[in-house]
Amino acid sequence: MSDSEEYLNFLELFNETYDMTDASYVVSNSVQLCAKQSVNQFGARFIPVFYYVNFLLSYLGNGLVLFIIYKYEKLNTVTNIFLLNLVLSNILFASSLPFWATYHLSEWIFGMALCKMVSSAYFIGFYSSILFLTLMTFDRYLAVVHAVAAAKSRKKAYAIIASVTVWFISIVASVKELVLQNVWESPFGGLMCEESGYPESTMERWRLVSYYQQFLLFFLLPLFMVMYCYISITVRIMSTRMKEKCRAIKLIFVIIFTFFVCWTPYNIVILLRAVQISSTGEAEDSCSESESLDYALYVTRNIAYLYCCISPLFYTFVGKKFQSHFRRLMAKKIPCLKRHISLNSQSTRTTSQRTPHSAYEY
Repeated sequence: MSDSEEYLNFLELFNETYDMTDASYVVSNSVQLCAKQSVNQFGARFIPVFYYVNFLLSYLGNGLVLFIIYKYEKLNTVTNIFLLNLVLSNILFASSLPFWATYHLSEWIFGMALCKMVSSAYFIGFYSSILFLTLMTFDRYLAVVHAVAAAKSRKKAYAIIASVTVWFISIVASVKELVLQNVWESPFGGLMCEESGYPESTMERWRLVSYYQQFLLFFLLPLFMVMYCYISITVRIMSTRMKEKCRAIKLIFVIIFTFFVCWTPYNIVILLRAVQISSTGEAEDSCSESESLDYALYVTRNIAYLYCCISPLFYTFVGKKFQSHFRRLMAKKIPCLKRHISLNSQSTRTTSQRTPHSAYEY
C-alpha cells in the first residue's frame, strides 16, 4: 500500500470515529490553558534562596529566645508559657521551608507522607503563630486593664489550657492538608506536591473554604481583637501617668504593627484569589489576571515569612528583661564585657524593685 493510500485510509477512519459535524462535538466556550512558565521560572529563581536564608535566621533567632527562656526564665508565668509556645510555632513553621525550597528548585522528591506532613506543619505553625500572638496581646490586656480580676485567673493552668486550645484549633484547621495534599506526576514539572485526587469542583470549594478561613478567622478577627486590646491598654497607661511604662507600650505596638504589615498584603492577595474563584464570569484576560495574582502571592507570602525572623528579635533585643538575659549570656562568652554587664544587670534589678507593676516587662 502506498503512502497516499495509507493517508486516505487514515482520514476515512478519523472521520468515521470523530464526526466533527455532530452537534455533540461542538463546544460553545473556548478552553484557555495558562502555562505560567514565566511565573514558575520567577519562583524557581527567587524562592529557594529566600527560603533557606529565612530558615537559618528563624532557627537562630527563635533558638536564641528558646535558650534564654531555658537558661534564665522559669515556666511558671503565663507570659513565658505563651512566649515558649509562640517560639515553638515559629520553629515548626520554619521547619517546612527547606522542603519547599528544594521543591521549587526541581520537584517533590520526599514522598507522599512528607508531602502531607510538611504541608500540615506549615499551616499549623502559621495558624498557631497568629493565635499565640493574639493570645499574648489579650493576656496583656487582662493584666493591665483588669489587673485585680486577672490576678486570680491568670494562673499556670489558665496558660496551659489556652495553649492547648490554640494548638487544637490550629491542627483542626490544617486537617485539610492531610487529606488533599498528594504527590502526582506532571508532564511539565515532574513530581508535584499539591492538592489533588478529587473532582475539580470539590477542590475549588475546599480552596474557597481555606482562603476565607485564613482571611476571616486567622487575620481579620485577630486584627480587630489586637486593635481593641492595644487601644484599651494605651488608654489605661495614659490614665495612670506611668511614663516609664511607655517604652513597653511602644514595644507591644512595634510587634503587632510589624506582624500585620508583614501579613496584611498576603491576606489581601488570598482574598482576591477567593473572589476570583467565586466569580462566575470569565474575563478574556483571565490568564494575565491569574499570573498577576501568582506574582503577588510569591512576593507577599515571602514578606509574611520574614516575621518568623523578626519577631524573636523584639523579645531579645528590645524587651528590657531579655536584654538583661542576653547581656548575661554574652558576659559568659566574652569575659571582657563582664564588668559592664554586671553594672547593667544591677541597674535593671534596682529598677525592677522600684517598679510596682511588672505586667509590661518583656
